[in-house]
Amino acid sequence: MEQGIELLQNTAMALHGEWGIQMPELISEETILKLLTLRMADIIAQGPGTFYQLMYRLDISEKKLREISAADDAPARIARLVYDRQLEKMRSRQQHRQSRNETDPDLQW
Repeated sequence: MEQGIELLQNTAMALHGEWGIQMPELISEETILKLLTLRMADIIAQGPGTFYQLMYRLDISEKKLREISAADDAPARIARLVYDRQLEKMRSRQQHRQSRNETDPDLQW
């Protein structure tokens, strides 16, 4: 459970840093998604160039984006894709850090 909370906090911090989203002290997945949905709506309104550049940088599938872009709730669906991708990155970093510490005793504190 503690790792889940840490993962959520790390994801919120990353989204704050990369997207400028102000996160409240008490965060939840629902809160993060609401704030990210608002940010996605702003980015989409800026035009497709900026939007697709950011999605490319996050390595979000263009095919997935096309599938959901016409939906009424597109910003919420895109926010979910961004959130899931950010979680994936955080999990990967956590696993990499753990495996590196397990294999190299000099890196352990």
